[in-house]
Amino acid sequence: MFFNLIVNKFIKDNTNLKDDKVRNSYGILGGIIGILVNIALFVIKFIVGLLVSSIAIMADAFNNLSDAASSLITILGFKLSNKPADKEHPFGHGRIEYLSALIVAFMVMLVGLQFIKSSFDRIINPTPVTFELIPFILLFVSIFFKIWLSRFNKFMGEKINSAALKASSTDALGDVFTTSCVAISFLASKFTTLPIDGYIGMLVALFIVYSGFNLVKDTINPLLGEAPDPELVESIKRMVASYDNIHGTHDLIIHNYGPGKCMASIHAEIPSDVNIITIHEIIDKAEREISEVLKIYLVIHIDPICVIEGESQAAFEEILSIIKKYDYIESLHDFRVVGEGEVKNLIFDIVINPPKNFSITDDEIINNISTELKKCHSSYNCVITIDRHFS
Repeated sequence: MFFNLIVNKFIKDNTNLKDDKVRNSYGILGGIIGILVNIALFVIKFIVGLLVSSIAIMADAFNNLSDAASSLITILGFKLSNKPADKEHPFGHGRIEYLSALIVAFMVMLVGLQFIKSSFDRIINPTPVTFELIPFILLFVSIFFKIWLSRFNKFMGEKINSAALKASSTDALGDVFTTSCVAISFLASKFTTLPIDGYIGMLVALFIVYSGFNLVKDTINPLLGEAPDPELVESIKRMVASYDNIHGTHDLIIHNYGPGKCMASIHAEIPSDVNIITIHEIIDKAEREISEVLKIYLVIHIDPICVIEGESQAAFEEILSIIKKYDYIESLHDFRVVGEGEVKNLIFDIVINPPKNFSITDDEIINNISTELKKCHSSYNCVITIDRHFS
């Protein structure tokens, strides 16, 4: 409820999440609040760390400072990713948001690595930590601030599907753990002279590095080309198949050029006897309407389906019975029979979905199917194209 009040106060037309300007405003607001909260926490913890001579608290303080810098990078990422398309980048600059999240992740890891060294030095050369009640209370106050910031960033990230804000939410939640450990070590210093501060500082630093590593993995996936959102995949297939004379779809490929910036291509199966002008108008309408609804750039390729009857029908059913023997073959499409006389070519595509550690090559798959067919019809030859899922 309180998050919605903040959004309503600072973002105009905040329900229009498809608008790039509104989405940009969400990212900038999240970044600004992240900067303010983290700088405040850095100042508090830095002063406390100096007063009580705690390396663990100092490590946690500089972790907050890196979070403030991360929020600044997030703002810059949203600003730059919202630049319009140009000649060099015809699909826009949306992937800059992923790059900004990646920079944030590496900064988190760098802070952790620096404090691994500092904490190790403190273990080798321990310095007494002086427990004081007011600094201890301030540490707990900072924990509640981080819990609030994590929930706020998660709320904003889910609103606009932002990898950068979701990464900031995860990072803030990790800070709750690290600050809690620091607070426990600070309290323990009141009851023991053991160098707990250095060990807790090491634990905090290792956790920071681990969090940064996880953020790197999460943010690098879309840059490498991860599988698209299953909901978007199903929406495209369902909507394309809903138009007249489109009997099926296959070969859907989706390219991600940043949050909310996707280019997709799909093959639509249409009867070969439909007038070319008629089907062109249908496809043109489908591309335009689906692109508008889903906020993507959609290209539809036409695949004419030959009428299957008589000898073609028998051959089609024969091939279907063969491919059912192979669990990794999902479907068959674009089937046609070419040739005169007894010798004919059966031309078709198959879609495979191999399990992990699948070792059979494409040539072996084609050879297996061809061999099975030859057992029944020695005059038939297979011309097979193998497709794989890109969505």
